[in-house]
Amino acid sequence: MTIKEAQEQVDQWIRSTGAGYFSELTNMAVLTEEVGELARCVSRTYGDQRPKPGEVLDMAEEMADVLWVLMALANQTGVDLSESLKANLKKKSERDKNRFL
Repeated sequence: MTIKEAQEQVDQWIRSTGAGYFSELTNMAVLTEEVGELARCVSRTYGDQRPKPGEVLDMAEEMADVLWVLMALANQTGVDLSESLKANLKKKSERDKNRFL
């Protein structure tokens, strides 16, 4: 699946199955919440913290949640993440080509 196809599927799901798009501000807050859940998972897997008894850590699920909300936010603000990522990779390739040598 391409990024564009994924954005389209998220849009289709939100419009047909979900309750519609939350406001952009709400989705930004939800994205922050999901990043926090991913951070907890990383912290308890690779950092100094350990999982609480019975706590299930699923890094793949948390990353997918972040990606889902990011795609929803991109959809409602008119951002094509495929094109944005291409431009970002080009910028980094030109700007940082010797930075880490």
